[in-house]
Amino acid sequence: MNLSMPRRGIAVAVVLVGVFLAGLDAVIVNIALPDLERWSPSSGLTTLSWVLNAYAITLAALLIPSGRWADQAGRKRAFMIGLVLFTVASVACAVAPTVGVLIAARVLEGVGGALMMPTSLGLLLAVFPTERRRTAIALWTSMSGLGAVFAPPVGALCVQFDWRWVFIINIPIGAVAVYFGWKTVPEVREERRSPQDVLGVLVFAATIAVIVAAIVQGPTWGWGGTRVLGLIVLGVLGSAFIARRAFRHPAPVIEPAIVRIPSVALGNLATLVFNVGFGVTMTGTTLFLTEVWDHSVVRAALEFLPGPVMATMFAAPGSMLTARFGVRVTGLIGGVIFAGSGFWWVFMLDDGSDYLTGFLPGMAIGGISVGLVMPAWSMAATMALPADRFATGTAMAWMCRQVGIAIGVAVTAAFVAVHPDAASFRGVFLLMGICGLATGLALFAIKADKPPAAMDAGAQHEAVPARLT
Repeated sequence: MNLSMPRRGIAVAVVLVGVFLAGLDAVIVNIALPDLERWSPSSGLTTLSWVLNAYAITLAALLIPSGRWADQAGRKRAFMIGLVLFTVASVACAVAPTVGVLIAARVLEGVGGALMMPTSLGLLLAVFPTERRRTAIALWTSMSGLGAVFAPPVGALCVQFDWRWVFIINIPIGAVAVYFGWKTVPEVREERRSPQDVLGVLVFAATIAVIVAAIVQGPTWGWGGTRVLGLIVLGVLGSAFIARRAFRHPAPVIEPAIVRIPSVALGNLATLVFNVGFGVTMTGTTLFLTEVWDHSVVRAALEFLPGPVMATMFAAPGSMLTARFGVRVTGLIGGVIFAGSGFWWVFMLDDGSDYLTGFLPGMAIGGISVGLVMPAWSMAATMALPADRFATGTAMAWMCRQVGIAIGVAVTAAFVAVHPDAASFRGVFLLMGICGLATGLALFAIKADKPPAAMDAGAQHEAVPARLT
């Protein structure tokens, strides 16, 4: 595409801002949970966990259909609509008078994020020269991760004024991005058309929601109670419907042709399980520092920061190791290290333990493991896909990521909602360790873990015909 250098630079910046905001809002609310509890003490942690999960579930359910619609209607149009929705939803979150309104606004944020995420990579690839498309992919991956890295310190700074500021900061950034985006971002459309499974999307979102609700409400309502059992039954029925739908609809939410590939299926399983542990880590550590050790939100954010810093430092080495040795070795090592972080906290954290000898080592090695595992599960979930399924497969991996985070948050809330003490958090960190081991084993089970030469990331995207305007 013939774009002037200034226009290309602004277009890239706008797209990366959207990716950053979507990643930031997936995590930043965690740091505001203690303030939300003080704002609405009658709601309780089980209800407030939906402020986090409403975004994650909506984003997960809409990633694949949003990507398909954007390919046909125009990626710029979808991205800009998503950016506007995200910004407007941030306003609604910032002025929400009740928890119910806040949760509803987070759903709208999730819709905006779902429109931005799958379209952003395609837009970047359109404005980068062919020989620099690997750079575009690296930028996209890094920016989505940086949102999570910067969430704790940014969130801690915001809540010093008020928890609403975790949403207010999105508004001017989003408004500026919308203004420049309409002027500079090029339009990209696919020539082919594919149907949408609207019913499947709705059932998928509802199924994830009722499963999460059963986990969150189990300790309060009783695991053998009628309401929890009813939610479990609905979850099973919804899962069966989605599975049946996958073989009957021409464009289902989950495509059997993709998950039949063993390495892709194991890669998505590893993605789901690892992000259950990641969701547990993000929520559990914040609550442990603020609830058990009674640290301020700012102090907790600073104490949490070594983990994201280590993850950032090891992301590039993790990618190189994965390319050199394959996903089996890197994934197993990363999963075992992540498990070690959780098990360290199980044995070393209590009411009177020390930060330097108790908490910090677990956070540091946990950050290292994230830098190693994320490139492994990302490659495993997509490396064996044919060219015309790469975009859908990428969206499916991100869907598994968001579902995993939602389940991790829900499980954490279920563990600590009734008795937020050190003993309850040991169960949380034990689950984190189990998720790490399961992730490593799932990735190690992959047999053909080297991507074929034809599956070069840039070539995959080039193989999909698109019309640029």
